[in-house]
Amino acid sequence: MSTSTVADHDRPPAYDWLTPSPREQIGWDVDVLYGPWPRHHRDVTLAEVRRRLERSPVGGALALSTRGPLFDDRAGNEETLRDLADCPELRPVGTVDVRDAMTAEDRLDELGAAGVRFLRLFTVEQAADPGFPGYRRVVDLALARGMVLLHDGDPRRYGPPLMGRGADVVFLDLHAYLLADFLLMAREEPGFRVTTRMLSGPDSVERVVHSVGARHLVFGSRTPFMDISPPTLRLRYADISDDERAAVATGNIEELLG
Repeated sequence: MSTSTVADHDRPPAYDWLTPSPREQIGWDVDVLYGPWPRHHRDVTLAEVRRRLERSPVGGALALSTRGPLFDDRAGNEETLRDLADCPELRPVGTVDVRDAMTAEDRLDELGAAGVRFLRLFTVEQAADPGFPGYRRVVDLALARGMVLLHDGDPRRYGPPLMGRGADVVFLDLHAYLLADFLLMAREEPGFRVTTRMLSGPDSVERVVHSVGARHLVFGSRTPFMDISPPTLRLRYADISDDERAAVATGNIEELLG
C-alpha cells in the first residue's frame, strides 16, 4: 500500500504555518499590563507578557508597569519607559495617581517630555469618582496636553462628564450588557472609543460598527491577566467588512499614535 508524502523542498517554511492571515492580524492591543496585580495568582513579568504576545496574532501593544497605579506613579512611569525602551513592539503608557492630584502636573510634564501620548486612569483601583476634585483636575490637565485617556470603570459614570470636550477616550471596561448607553454617547462624541475585551455578546462588535462606525472600536485584551484568544477570535469572525476589521485591529490606534 503506497502513501503520498511531501518532499522536504516542497514544504513551506515552518513560520508560514504560524503567520496570521490578514483577517487574524491585530496591529495594536491597547490593554496590556505587566507586573503584580491584586487578586491575580502570580506576578507576570515583562518577558512573559512579550512571549504571550509573540504567540498571538497581536503585533504591537500599548503597555505599562503595574507599579505606577498600585505603588508609585512616578517610579512606575520611569520603570515603564526604561523597560520598554528595548521592546520595539511595545509603546509606553503613562499613569498618574488621581488620589494625589497635587503632583499630577509634574507627572504629566514628565510624560510629555518623554513623548508619551496615552494616559491610563485607574479609577477603580484608586477609588476615584468622576465628581472628585482630584479626578477632575487630572482630566483637565491631561486633555489640555492633548493626551488620549485609557479609562477604566463604567462609561455610564465617567463618559457624561467627558462629553463636549473634544476628548479622545478609550473605555476599557464596557460590558456587552451596557453597550446601548455607550452607543448613545458615541453618536455625539467622535473621540469616544471602546475596547473589544468585554464585548462578548453574539453581535456586540457588529452593533458598534453598524451603529456608530468602526472608528469607535479598538482591540483590547488585558493581557496577561485575561486570555487573549476570545477577543481575537471574536473580531476575526465578526460580520463586518475587511476594511472595518482592519480599522478596529490596527488603523484606529495608529491614527491616535499620529
